[in-house]
Parts: sequence; structure tokens; C-alpha cells
Amino acid sequence: MTERKPPGVPFESWVEKEIRDAQGRGDFDRLPGAGKPLPDDMTYDELWWIKRKMAREGLSVLPPTLALRKEAEDALAAAYAAPSERIVRKVIAEINTKILDMMLKPPPGPPLGLKRYDVEEVVHEWRRRRASRAAAEHEQATEHG
Repeated sequence: MTERKPPGVPFESWVEKEIRDAQGRGDFDRLPGAGKPLPDDMTYDELWWIKRKMAREGLSVLPPTLALRKEAEDALAAAYAAPSERIVRKVIAEINTKILDMMLKPPPGPPLGLKRYDVEEVVHEWRRRRASRAAAEHEQATEHG
């Protein structure tokens, strides 16, 4: 490809010639997406390449407060599924430490909108769910046994 437009040649003519030459050499023949329709959403996004790479790599980036909200949800679910009360208390204590830290030193971005979990409430709910699950398993075993 010519590095610079020759003097005296209109820019549009020069670009068209460069494209024709590249087509003639087959430079466009094996491009990704060749022969496929363009996506429906054609709004311009200057970060399109970053988003595509992140999707390909299975990555996501959330603002710290949103990431902690998700982590708190996951921690609560993990606590309810924990095999022992000791693990329930450990999981909740760890996430509460992170929540308190972010409450005291808020990062930029949307507000956290979380408060620390009440460990005793979570343990009580964990016990209730565990007893309920055990009762359901017992009932199922007696029906099929």
C-alpha cells in the first residue's frame, strides 16, 4: 500500500485506487465475517474492540460497588448452602468486612446500597433452611423406601 497520497491526485480517487488494488490482490478475501450480514446494531462504540476481546476472553469489569453487590449476593447464597455453622459465620464475617471497608472508603461510581449482614439472622435462616431440607429429604426417602 502506498504510504502517502501522491501530490495532485484527489484524495477520493487515491483511496478508491488503493481499495481496488487491495481487492485485486485478494487482501479482503479472508477477513473475519466475510460473506456474513452486518450486525443489526450498528451504533458506533469507540470501545467495541475492548468489549469484543473481553467477551472472547470471558472477562467482565464492573464498578467496585456493583462487583461487591454481586459478591455479597454470592456470599449469602454460599452461606445458606454451607455445610456447617462455622462456615456460615466465616463467609458472612468476610463479606461484612468488605462491605464495611467500602462503606468507610467509598470508591467512585454508583453508591453501594448495601448494609452488613446480621450474622445471627443469617445463621438462623441457614438453620431453618437446613431443617426444612432435611425434612423434605426424609419425607422423600420414606415415600420411595
